[in-house]
Amino acid sequence: MLHTVNKSPFEKNSLQTCLRLSQPGSSILLIEDGIYGALKGSDAAANITEHMQERRFYVLGPDLKARGIDKSRLIDGIEIVDYDGFVKLAVEEPKVQSWM
Repeated sequence: MLHTVNKSPFEKNSLQTCLRLSQPGSSILLIEDGIYGALKGSDAAANITEHMQERRFYVLGPDLKARGIDKSRLIDGIEIVDYDGFVKLAVEEPKVQSWM
């Protein structure tokens, strides 16, 4: 399943809930303000790193650019995708769950 998270982990608990309820093998795409959860050294970083063994993490590149965040600030192992990559993930996965 593809999970999308669009809220900052500093604003809502959407990312934390997604990580708790998603199953191993899931893909998690951080979009819009959700990308703040992918930053090294953030409160969410340890939680994401803990789940990286069993889940694949992605961040939407245009949302990084829109917020002026360089890819060097991302947690190692998180893949950057563009809009075509987002569509590809949505097509490849049997279901999409949005966490708002």
